[in-house]
Amino acid sequence: MLGYYFDLALRSLRRNKVLTALMVLAIALGIGASMTTLTVLHVLSGDPLPGRSSTLYYAQVDPRDMNGYLPGKSQPMYQMSWIDGMNLLRAKRADRQALMTGGLVAVQPHNTMLDPFYEAARYTTADFFPMFGAPFEYGHAWNASDDEAHARVVVISAALNDKLFGETDSTGQTLRLSGAAFRIVGVLGNWHPNPQFYDLLRKSYDENEGVYVPLSSSQDVGIHHDGSVDCWGKGGTGINPDHASRCAWLQFWVQLDTPAEAAVYKTFLIHYSEQQNALGRFQRPPNVQLRDVMQWLDYNQVVPDDVRLQTWLAFGFLLVCLVNTMGLMLAKFMRRAGELGVRRALGASKRSLFAQLLVESGVVGLAGGIGGLLLALLGLWLVRRQPAEYAPLAHLDPTMLLATFLLALGASLLAGLLPAWRACQITPALQLKSH
Repeated sequence: MLGYYFDLALRSLRRNKVLTALMVLAIALGIGASMTTLTVLHVLSGDPLPGRSSTLYYAQVDPRDMNGYLPGKSQPMYQMSWIDGMNLLRAKRADRQALMTGGLVAVQPHNTMLDPFYEAARYTTADFFPMFGAPFEYGHAWNASDDEAHARVVVISAALNDKLFGETDSTGQTLRLSGAAFRIVGVLGNWHPNPQFYDLLRKSYDENEGVYVPLSSSQDVGIHHDGSVDCWGKGGTGINPDHASRCAWLQFWVQLDTPAEAAVYKTFLIHYSEQQNALGRFQRPPNVQLRDVMQWLDYNQVVPDDVRLQTWLAFGFLLVCLVNTMGLMLAKFMRRAGELGVRRALGASKRSLFAQLLVESGVVGLAGGIGGLLLALLGLWLVRRQPAEYAPLAHLDPTMLLATFLLALGASLLAGLLPAWRACQITPALQLKSH
């Protein structure tokens, strides 16, 4: 029966080509605009580490003085000082933990055909790689012993490996960074978490570091970080803070595999703050936060407000398109009153007629979905030409491809409900008498 209704729908749509084209165009325009903005929102608000993000937490404490303190309202410092970061790292109260910062490092290639250049770098500790699930194409990460020994080792990205060494395994090679020699122990595989949740102060989207070195070694060599620094009291200006300064410039992430472990760790942070307060380092009452990845992204409002606004506006436009489509369908179905009256007189039930007209609406929706997909691809191409940092990520993935047709089909069926119901209320006797 469905095949029969589909055949009737195609015949009906071919008889009224102009009206059909207008309905398909209205659906396509609404779907194209909606899916363009929805795809951008989907990319920006996605989980950067599916399956892991609920066990990764960003830890914050508050070592500042009482200046500007508002009880119950003040948030802890965004980053960690060196003293607090190292204290928490050495406490080893989490399943895994990583202390880090970012910067730019001068790369001096062995290949004389390449000029020296600067590369984004991450100075971190050994647990960074297993904690965040970073895959390796060649070699492996360094270990905790390398951190303790201040080893001159480095992990590089696949893109940097290809640039410096071609598509070969570069592990064991020497790489000069800011004048110091480092031994390459690993080359990362395809790993591009977006947003770059672990350090949102540098860049949120579409940039992963090419160089990863032990935090301890970066300090020995004098590779300075290139990020935000927040100082308090007489901590200084924040330019190249030393380890004893009252400045926060490091990020501290921990892996806690269960909610119970997270609760225990937050209690540990409170006790740590109380201890530091007793020692005179902290002046404020314990003020700590422990947010998982998605909570951290929500807190930082990573998705730009203009993207959310554009999405709402696009769906408002889709609603306008649906109202127009509903009007066109109502006019089309009512013009077929005679045909529908004859079918009723021959024994067709209202339910059968309703199903037939909804199938016709669905066909319009599928055709509009194809047009909307093409318009969405065009819209995303235009988004990728914008200067926004997230622009290169605007691509339609399989999930959004399926959503395009589901939205088009659902929208057309919704638009066809009222016209189909009205058409089914036609009295057969009146139509037969008029004919």
